[in-house]
Amino acid sequence: MSLQKLIKRSWVDVVAFIVLGIVFIVPFIFILLTASKTRQEAAMFEFSWPSEFQLLENIGTVLTFGDNRMILALWNSALLTVGSVTLIVLFSALVAYVLQRRGDRMAAIVSSFMLAGLILPPSVVPTIFLLQSIGLYKTLIGMTLVNVALGMAFATLILRAFVGTIPKEIDEAAIMDGASPLRVFFSVILPLLRPAMITVIVTSSVGIYNDFVGPLYFLPGAQNVTAQLTLFSYMSQFNSQWNLLFADVIVITIPPLILFIFFQRQIVAGMTSGAVKG
Repeated sequence: MSLQKLIKRSWVDVVAFIVLGIVFIVPFIFILLTASKTRQEAAMFEFSWPSEFQLLENIGTVLTFGDNRMILALWNSALLTVGSVTLIVLFSALVAYVLQRRGDRMAAIVSSFMLAGLILPPSVVPTIFLLQSIGLYKTLIGMTLVNVALGMAFATLILRAFVGTIPKEIDEAAIMDGASPLRVFFSVILPLLRPAMITVIVTSSVGIYNDFVGPLYFLPGAQNVTAQLTLFSYMSQFNSQWNLLFADVIVITIPPLILFIFFQRQIVAGMTSGAVKG
């Protein structure tokens, strides 16, 4: 193959790589360099190598700032993420299974509500009033319920598409063997939903973990701080510590980055598994 033909075939890949570098890699390098600088150098916002590499020192300062506030924030974010995602996967799988197996008018009505959940924005003030009336405002449980309500629509859509690829004969065979409907779901259907469940787990985890507005409105209080809200600690109107702010961004980015690295294949498989019914 001549060099000219090779260039013609690979120019799209080269352009895509350049765009990827500009959009993702260059900003990350800028964040990494700024987090490694001193406070004075970081305030200049220059794309330059730091005169004194202080990345580990800045990360250590972030972790111990405010009586280990970042450790508490990461713990709260972990509890919030794990609890919310567990309920989202369980409830969405149940709803998706019922909606896919039933073709009556009630299923169509519930599907319409699920679609509305993807389109309509959440209402902050009524949600706060509701949480206050049931005594769950400013609590992790209340924030967990809000996350479940906001995340179930997308999760149900993904899981329902995957349930459609599972033959109904499997359900009928299990019922003929004496299995109850719940036994059919938990013992037969749920294990088959593993690829789609991994997609829901990863996407929901990243969304809930990176949520800034939700905890800001529904989870105020020093003891309820989440990882994203720690960014406020280094910003003010007249005195911002940009090196610590970007070091905080790096600490916050590590958990979802690790999640994507280990489960990227499962995410793609789960997103495309329900595209073609067979």
